[in-house]
Amino acid sequence: MIISGDDPASKGAQRFEVFTGAGKRRDWPPEVKASIVAECYSGRESVSAVARRHGLDPSQVYAWRRDLRKRLEAEGVVLPLVEPEAVAFVPAVIEPSAVPDPAPTRRPRRRRRTAAAAVELEIDGVAVKIGRDADAGVISAVIEALRATR
Repeated sequence: MIISGDDPASKGAQRFEVFTGAGKRRDWPPEVKASIVAECYSGRESVSAVARRHGLDPSQVYAWRRDLRKRLEAEGVVLPLVEPEAVAFVPAVIEPSAVPDPAPTRRPRRRRRTAAAAVELEIDGVAVKIGRDADAGVISAVIEALRATR
């Protein structure tokens, strides 16, 4: 039983969404699909990067690849398996220099710590720390501002 005034339709809109864009599904011509799928097989970019550049979801591009593969296999064309390139290390060759570099004469730089505050004020429970490089005008302005808040 619905009591009038309790159903969602009588309360009015509770949430409002605005959708922008074409508002319909895009229809991709077969030539465009084939070029996008070919970009994925070029090996220069990942499927996700290609899809992102064309405003597509990667799953859509994977579906197009699967459909193309099935269509070609139905026609008797067997696609070669593309195996990812094996990761290999590049050998490093270190040649000794003719003159060895002298040991550094400089001392290593120390990390600079933050300087402690030069002035620490607490007025009515409000604590303020003022750095060493603050001028007298800034310090007096802070003190006056703290006094004015009381």
